[in-house]
Amino acid sequence: MPKPSFVEWEAPEELQKKALQALEIAKDTGRVKKGINETTKSIERGNAKIVVIAEDVDPPEITMFLPGLCDDKKAPYIYVPSKQDLGGAVGIERPTAAVSIVVEGKAKDLVEDVVDKITGLRK
Repeated sequence: MPKPSFVEWEAPEELQKKALQALEIAKDTGRVKKGINETTKSIERGNAKIVVIAEDVDPPEITMFLPGLCDDKKAPYIYVPSKQDLGGAVGIERPTAAVSIVVEGKAKDLVEDVVDKITGLRK
């Protein structure tokens, strides 16, 4: 399946898995914001350490604005293929389109590693 038009860059699968792993750790030891509204607020307030966006969102307009907002607020972001995986990573049964880590907790080193690699890919 081709990537949606709003996906500006593609992260390697290994990096996507690390981002999901960071979410799983941060939900237990830190704090995450789930869903478009909460994620958007965390970005606008400058609290988002990393934003994870699902690619399979329909309609795509729901998440299209997030990369631009992240760039404006200097919040790193990464795409993952499935909103189901994203929801599962943060411990909810429902799929979710976007999640942000606000407090890393024990995932601090993992988040820093993912952010460094994202920065390197986007240069």
